Amino acid sequence: MIFGYRSKKLKAVIPTASMADIAFLLIIFFIYSTTFSVDRTTVFLPSSTVRKLVEKNAAIIAITKEGEMRLSDGIHESVPISSLKELNQRVQEIVMKNPFKEFIIKCDRFSPYENFDRIYQILVDNKVKNIAILTEQKIKK
Repeated sequence: MIFGYRSKKLKAVIPTASMADIAFLLIIFFIYSTTFSVDRTTVFLPSSTVRKLVEKNAAIIAITKEGEMRLSDGIHESVPISSLKELNQRVQEIVMKNPFKEFIIKCDRFSPYENFDRIYQILVDNKVKNIAILTEQKIKK
């Protein structure tokens, strides 16, 4: 007792009122910073030792082993394409909106070369300036 007063012992408390706010901010941060793939077509890519960086919102044309095609403009989810005529029309629309749009061809390594060649020719005919071919990175020894 000091000078006639009794001292009270205070309990240690961790303030948890703002924990929910912090949790929500972390969730928002991770959702915002996560990148989503616009094309989820499963293909076995050919291998290559060359590495080239492509732009983030590049259009993607995927070709499966069976010859099925899917197209994404780089912003929206990929959609199935039923014919080369439809692909040509959609490529024209994308190029009209952005003449410098980069296109990535994502072709299965077991797909016949003619499938790749026809799509590549459509891109060339539509004056696409940036064409990349998606490959699996092969490590040099």
